[in-house]
Amino acid sequence: MTTVDFIMELFCPVDDQIGHLPKHSQANLYPSEVVTLALLYALTGKGQRAFWRWLTRDYRPLFPKLPDRTRLFRLFNSHRHLIGEFMAAPSLIGVIDSYGIELLDPRREGRSDKQNGKKGKSNTRWIVGGKLCFVLDHLGRIVDWECDTANVHDGSAFQHLVDKFKNDMVIFSGIGFEKKGWHPTNLRMCRRGEWNVRMVVETVLSMLTYICQFKHMAHKAWIYFETRVGFTLSLFNILVQWHGFTPDETGFLPLSIAEFSL
Repeated sequence: MTTVDFIMELFCPVDDQIGHLPKHSQANLYPSEVVTLALLYALTGKGQRAFWRWLTRDYRPLFPKLPDRTRLFRLFNSHRHLIGEFMAAPSLIGVIDSYGIELLDPRREGRSDKQNGKKGKSNTRWIVGGKLCFVLDHLGRIVDWECDTANVHDGSAFQHLVDKFKNDMVIFSGIGFEKKGWHPTNLRMCRRGEWNVRMVVETVLSMLTYICQFKHMAHKAWIYFETRVGFTLSLFNILVQWHGFTPDETGFLPLSIAEFSL
């Protein structure tokens, strides 16, 4: 499958989901086109200028009414409310975890009054940036997510994600979500080696890290950071079920988006 074929096929599930939305009378792009471009931006893992050069150099004929670069990325922000359209429905069993995203080298912390993100620990090392918390269903798809700065405590900053599904999901988590005085009935703490169901988290994060360059970003404004995170998670939900879910002879359901790497 060529990249042109992939872009056209990516547009199809997007348009199936939000194609009913009308185009503004003064807009050049339909919402489906804007979201498709945002998903491509998330998949490439490039910076804004590098993505713009790649898009206009090779694929401008697919989007003849493409606006200027800065206008395009503002459109991504204005369409971020559509991210929820691509989240999976809650399942009986789910998993919650957090993931640190580096926005700045720790040695450059505090050099600017407009620093994006804060200092915190991720995988036993210090980073300056943000923290993503996400809820997965039993198949590994994203159900819900939230972002905050890297210095927050999981149990304090993201407890509402657990409470939100108290009547729908039993959610497994690591001990990082343990909080004094907070004992939701649908949360199951996993000590090391207790439940292998949480291994799906490592599978999802490894794909996002290596395919979408998800661990390091360079956004200077928080809203652009959150927008890219949201569209990356939406992209993952679309790609991971691109060919449907087919378990192997042992009942194991493999997850992969490697074939879509750009």
